[in-house]
Amino acid sequence: MLTLLNLLSAIALLIWGTHIVRSGILRVYGSHLRNVLSRHADNRPLAFVAGIGVTALVQSSNATALLVTSFVSQGLMALTPALAIMLGADVGTALMARVLTLDLSWLSPLLIFLGVVFFLSRKQTRAGQLGRVAIGLGLIILALELIVAAATPITQAQGIKVLFASLTGDLLLDALVGALFALISYSSLAAVLLTATLTGAGLISLPVAIGLVIGANIGSGLLAFLTSSLQTPAGRRVALGSLLYKLIGLLLVIPVLDPLASWLDSFDWRPAELVIGFHLLYNGLRCLLMLPSIGLMARFCNWLLPDRADDSGVARARHLDPTALATPSLALANAVRETLRIGDLIDTMLGHLLEVLRDSQPAQSRELRRLDDDVEALYSAVKLYLAQVPREVLSEQDSRRWAEIIELAVNLKQAGSIIERMLGKVQDQKTAQRHSFSDSGLEELTSLHAHLMANLRLGLSVFLSADTESARQLLREKRRFRARERHLAHAHVGRLHHQVLQSIETSSLHLELIADMKRLNSLFCASAYVVLEAWETGALSAGEVGGE
Repeated sequence: MLTLLNLLSAIALLIWGTHIVRSGILRVYGSHLRNVLSRHADNRPLAFVAGIGVTALVQSSNATALLVTSFVSQGLMALTPALAIMLGADVGTALMARVLTLDLSWLSPLLIFLGVVFFLSRKQTRAGQLGRVAIGLGLIILALELIVAAATPITQAQGIKVLFASLTGDLLLDALVGALFALISYSSLAAVLLTATLTGAGLISLPVAIGLVIGANIGSGLLAFLTSSLQTPAGRRVALGSLLYKLIGLLLVIPVLDPLASWLDSFDWRPAELVIGFHLLYNGLRCLLMLPSIGLMARFCNWLLPDRADDSGVARARHLDPTALATPSLALANAVRETLRIGDLIDTMLGHLLEVLRDSQPAQSRELRRLDDDVEALYSAVKLYLAQVPREVLSEQDSRRWAEIIELAVNLKQAGSIIERMLGKVQDQKTAQRHSFSDSGLEELTSLHAHLMANLRLGLSVFLSADTESARQLLREKRRFRARERHLAHAHVGRLHHQVLQSIETSSLHLELIADMKRLNSLFCASAYVVLEAWETGALSAGEVGGE
């Protein structure tokens, strides 16, 4: 019993080490990995190679699957290159299995020692997170040694021999057991390495090991598909295509299992090395053979999982991937994109408001109110999404970005409410009381409206780029807007002095709209202060460090 517990604890340590490496890499280089994957999306061979590299780095094809399904769900990547990346991820997993079976026992204590030193001394810095990665790598190597040590006495247990003797080389049964190994250990890499250990210990034969390895790959595909259940149909198609490719691989091996096992047995390698070698050969050949068919597989997955029609009438978040919450940098990037989408809705609302100012249009009024409902829905989604981001693991920079996103989302939500109130005022004057603006008054409101829209777009650009020169330009535009607003208010009072009838009838509305636009302008320009404050704080810190 103790021996079995030792084996299970070693497997758990392997899984935990893999998790630490994956989370550490994604926290430090998460956004860079996204850029690597998205940059090569249009080229199938490069997408395939990118999948290999990213998976080798994060030590998990499941982590790569999360990134890719997130891209496809958000419309940032097509299904075809996503399938190419997933094929590359399978090869990356096989490569890492080969690396981790080398004699690296000397490396484990060194990595753990250095990792703990860096992680505890610089926990919130990049060096600290890289120390976390080193700890994870050290634990993986240590866990592999413990698995070998724990599996050795198990080979002497008669019950265990009988249990594994029931696996007689029936490929479908062996594949089912291998898939269960991968599901239980939450890692195909762990399942394959355990299979190699059991084969090396003489507990299972090579044909059985082949079935277990193929099943472990299928198990990882099942994991990815189950994990994608929270995604849109577009994201689930990626996991479905990857799973189907692995099932096809099983069907291809069934007719050649016996000659394949005999051919591998002819090599003068240790049994464990044969298992790892087969895993690499199988995934490499399978993925290269399947690569030309990704277009056909994409069409088949689109047919199996069509898009669901959304009849709710209210906009739904596109970029708030819940699977990215474990990686704060990715979650913040998702929240930024969704907040910019709210900004686009505000831009459209302002455009409809101008049409209503020029001429009462019931259709435009209804559309503007619908857009305000969309703004409310997306604001609530962004707010709840950010509330789930673990604040304690955020770096200082990420914490500042978290606050910036919340602030802009709140400002845009307030802007939507102001625009809807402006619509109500205009409709009351122009529809209920049959009043209309004078030509001069309408021209003034139109010019101020154009300046307001330009400041909105510049404010969103400043929020996205955090460029200090653009932030200063936005503040200059804010001052220009205020000067223009005062000038137009004075001009309106001048028309009242000249007894212009239309100006008298719409005087209150005219001045209220100018005041509302002033409030909107302040909301749109707030991002400039955030960028400049962050820059000045950084410059001050650098100066203090230099002074020391």
